[in-house]
Amino acid sequence: MNYKELADLIFPNAKDISYYEEKYPKRNLKEGAIVTRYAPSPTGFVHIGALMQCVVESVLTKRTGGVLYLRIEDTDGKREIDNGVSEIIKSMKDFDIEFDEGMINEDEEKGEYGPYKQSARKDIYQAYAKYMIQQGKAYPCFCSHEELDEIRAKQENAKIRTGYYGVWAKCRNLSLEEMAEKINKGEKYVIRFKSQGREDKKIKHKDVVKGNMDFPENDQDVIIIKGDGLPTYHFAHVVDDHLMGTTHVIRSDEWVSSIPLHLQLFYEIGFRAPKYCHYAPIMKEEDGKKRKISKRKDPEAAVSFYSEMGIPNEAVKDYLMNIANSSFENWRKQNPDKQITEFDLQLNKMSVSGSLFDMVKLLDVSKTVISRFDANKVYDLSLDWAKKYDKELAKMLENKEYSLKVFGIERGNKKPRKDIAKWSDVKENIEYMYDEWFYEKLKEYPYQVINKKEEIEKILTLYMEKYFEETDDKQTWFDKIKAMSVELGYAGEVKEFKANPEKYSAHVGDVSTVLRVALTARTNTPDMYEIMQVLGKESVSKRFKKAIENL
Repeated sequence: MNYKELADLIFPNAKDISYYEEKYPKRNLKEGAIVTRYAPSPTGFVHIGALMQCVVESVLTKRTGGVLYLRIEDTDGKREIDNGVSEIIKSMKDFDIEFDEGMINEDEEKGEYGPYKQSARKDIYQAYAKYMIQQGKAYPCFCSHEELDEIRAKQENAKIRTGYYGVWAKCRNLSLEEMAEKINKGEKYVIRFKSQGREDKKIKHKDVVKGNMDFPENDQDVIIIKGDGLPTYHFAHVVDDHLMGTTHVIRSDEWVSSIPLHLQLFYEIGFRAPKYCHYAPIMKEEDGKKRKISKRKDPEAAVSFYSEMGIPNEAVKDYLMNIANSSFENWRKQNPDKQITEFDLQLNKMSVSGSLFDMVKLLDVSKTVISRFDANKVYDLSLDWAKKYDKELAKMLENKEYSLKVFGIERGNKKPRKDIAKWSDVKENIEYMYDEWFYEKLKEYPYQVINKKEEIEKILTLYMEKYFEETDDKQTWFDKIKAMSVELGYAGEVKEFKANPEKYSAHVGDVSTVLRVALTARTNTPDMYEIMQVLGKESVSKRFKKAIENL
């Protein structure tokens, strides 16, 4: 009995690996092109950390003329959920992440390097496992769960490292004949990697993000093929990344401890390893300590949270790029209209310590992003959101022509309005522009400096009778408010009021506040001239009359 005969006994139908090496040739891409992957398990909602990974990967592959593909790691059927692949694809599409290759729904795929579901690549993994056995670098292990538990218990009692290694690797030193005999008897087995590593020796590795690192060698004989014939993650990703031409593995630093094993597997099979890029995960602060943002504890861990809140995908991606590279924020200020893929993202400048999730910062970014949208985009996106989450807002927006005028207020200027951070803010920010909602929700008028009834009535009456003309341009409109202020005995300029405080009870700004409050029942709104233009003289007059009635 030799290794080849043992391999043939275990995998009699597996092809020679040369078949797959020819089937999946080296990619014909320009020098420097990055090929990377998003390789999730279809086990639940998409995590914000996964979205950050995909945003980073999308920027890198677009800038270098590379490839971003979606590979589904579904070899653990117990953890899968129904329509898990579709949910992943939909979640990423919501954020404009388009994969160049890979799964496009539960069953279909695109690209020349598939199948892109690991469960459909069983024959490929078995071919490479067979090759490992032929080389004497893998072997069948017949240990039962009870035997493995016993080994672990002994190790724990002896206070030594747990695992299947060295003298604890019971099946490692079985003769080939003993292995064949057990297989022929029908004993259950898995295939283990036969590690040549020593825990007391070090390997050096240069991570693209973390820099130079030292690790103990891997000496564990890990399982590479499970009892059902499917691979473990460690083995599958090595075979897949080789055959699919992955140049960079970009992932959270929770995988750092796997580097010795993964590099060892690449080396022992004879593959060139990709570059590993381990970035720090997004963190939360709790009880004064930092922890990873959690699926169980934090609603903002799910990317669906941002859609439900109505935060535009552009804002979420910009925020994540701020986390990925701190230089992005200044770049965005200088290039407000450029696509995110034009940013020169540097992997070696990603965080190694972990950035705290900051909702205040995200909403601030979102305000800036929405301020750059034109009225049509704000209308379309807020209506789409409202149809799902706010029927009252959807009804409010039924009159598209009027709503576009509302959203057009202070939009497209050098300093556009920044009162909307998310679509769930829209109703509260614009409802006063709709007469039916304005009168229905009107509770009080928060007048400020000028708050005596007779003064307010004089201002509102005189403005409507003498000064308001819809055809006035903005400068003429404001000049008239100044003139009216002077006519009523107020200062026409703020600086004049400050110079002679004993002479005036208020100034033109206070008069404007009376008009604003009577018009909107608010003290803080976008440009009042534009509001009046959108409402029209009839609505303005009606509101002022109502304000006088309520004095």
